[in-house]
Amino acid sequence: MNPPPQSSAESSTARTGSDAADATAEGELAAYRLRRERELNSLYTTARSLTALGEVDEVLHSIVRHAHELIGSDFAYLSLLDAEGYLTVRASAGTISSEFSSGRMPPGTGLGGRVIESGAPFWVSNYREAQGLPHDPTFDLLVPREGLMALLGVPLMVGERAIGALFAADRTERPFEKDEVALFSAFAGHAAVALNNARLYEESRVALRRLEDAYRTIEDQVTTMERAAAVHEALTHAVLTGGGSGDIAQLLVEHLRGTVTVRDRDDAVLAIRFPRGRAGDADADQNVPPDMPADVLPDTSPDMPRDAARDMPSDVPRGVCEEARDTGRCVSTQGADGYFRSVVAVRPGGNHFGFLSLARRAAPEPADVRMLERSAQIMGLLFLMRDARAEAEERVRGELLMELMSRSPLHPAQRDRALARGVDVDHLDVLVVVDCPERTASEVVRQLKPLSTERSGLAGEYLGRATMLLHADDVEDVARTLHRRLRRTLGVPVLVVADRIAGERSRAFTLTQRCVKVIRSLGENDRGASAQQYGMYALAFDPDRSGDLDRFLADSIGTLLEYDRRRSTGLVATATAYFAHSGNLSRTARALHVHLNTLLKRLDRIGSLLGEDWRSPDSALRIQLALRLHELRAAVDASAPDTSG
Repeated sequence: MNPPPQSSAESSTARTGSDAADATAEGELAAYRLRRERELNSLYTTARSLTALGEVDEVLHSIVRHAHELIGSDFAYLSLLDAEGYLTVRASAGTISSEFSSGRMPPGTGLGGRVIESGAPFWVSNYREAQGLPHDPTFDLLVPREGLMALLGVPLMVGERAIGALFAADRTERPFEKDEVALFSAFAGHAAVALNNARLYEESRVALRRLEDAYRTIEDQVTTMERAAAVHEALTHAVLTGGGSGDIAQLLVEHLRGTVTVRDRDDAVLAIRFPRGRAGDADADQNVPPDMPADVLPDTSPDMPRDAARDMPSDVPRGVCEEARDTGRCVSTQGADGYFRSVVAVRPGGNHFGFLSLARRAAPEPADVRMLERSAQIMGLLFLMRDARAEAEERVRGELLMELMSRSPLHPAQRDRALARGVDVDHLDVLVVVDCPERTASEVVRQLKPLSTERSGLAGEYLGRATMLLHADDVEDVARTLHRRLRRTLGVPVLVVADRIAGERSRAFTLTQRCVKVIRSLGENDRGASAQQYGMYALAFDPDRSGDLDRFLADSIGTLLEYDRRRSTGLVATATAYFAHSGNLSRTARALHVHLNTLLKRLDRIGSLLGEDWRSPDSALRIQLALRLHELRAAVDASAPDTSG
């Protein structure tokens, strides 16, 4: 069916409506084009302004300020990825909560995590109710304080890598139009480039400053090296021409203009040198320490009084000396008297040989510190050369000790070698064994060797024990004297046992070291004694009399030992405790942790095995001695095995 024909009025009305719609559409299109043109102009203007900035923080705050103005959001903020992958707020504009400006989002959470992972924009009209996002409880506490509702996030990309995200937020629920997202994304692209350029600019400036510092350091080091080379050449020449610690100290005084002190590992002064003063000073010698070594040069000191250096470096805080020794570097401190004291440990090869110190009013410069450290190395070489000579001599003496302790007779050449060192082997009639659990045998031997030289004897390590051979008329006196001196130098308890050699030296060594074990079993750990003082216990440490000991124990307490062995009882321990507490039943029961009735039953059993008179004076003395010898034998057998055979 054909439509009815329109009248001319109806046709005119239709054309008028169509023209109005076209006009409206054209107006909206023109307005859209004008808005887009303003937005693009704003985008390019802000992009150009960003490129003119150099500081990273300045760029960050400029980005969020322009982003806030660009799309008219309530507030904007920018977050960057830190070293742990967290998105941390670095700049914001329009925010009202100070806590929000320090927000930190864990990796993979929130809208920011979605933006970083996808590398694409993402928005929600209501962040609080967005179910598709993994929320972070800590960040969600900041959301209501800021009033955040709608949120748009776009990535900040540098190449293919996201370095952070830029956010626009509103405090009311709303969608973000495609044009807004595209505009915000374009701005984020410019912002990322500007931010990366600012980073590169900052890195370039830092690198330039470091390069300038490096050039200045190189210039200073060249000057220092030239000066140090001259000092090093002088020090080396002094050592090679036979100079000692005093010569090295004097060279340092001439270059450093301060008081230089050299001390050994025991803190004894080896040398001290002062800067030369004016001729004719009346107090040239009055401040010299009374115990100064002979090689001390009595110079006057315009820089520092001699008494101020008297205790160098002992007047330096102990912690400073320990730090210098532990680190191997020079450590400086200023005292209450205003003087700077610099201390460096002499420790070649990690071994502590002493201290080298400088004292003066002026603070030490880096070049002075390096000169002291290098001088300490030269001093260490000097000490090593000295110790190498001493070690060679000690090695010869130690070899002589080992040869004397062996069963083979000495060769005439060995006797001549000993005589050349002032040792007459035919007169070495006393053997000394030193036991010190808190020090190694080599440390004890090092302290024992100078004592042996004083007595024309030999000292060394034999079968793991610090051992000494010497001549002495009074064995007990020499044991006490050696103990007193070793106790002072070692600083810890030490046991010294001496014995007159009768027959083979190896047998005397076996007896003496077994005596050491017995003495320790008796509760002694710090004394000097002769083996003869413990003659009553000779059965316990003389292997040649082990058969006598077996018979004595079998005759005295053999039935108790056999009963305990077969029945796993403790009658021997009960008898030992009974005698130890002088027959007091209550104290004995408490010591054994048993009831009094149990103790009485055990004592009855002992009486049935040993005889009813076992507690009589004569029997008790013999049984008590047997119990003590049995206890000492067990202690000796439990010690390190006897390797002497």
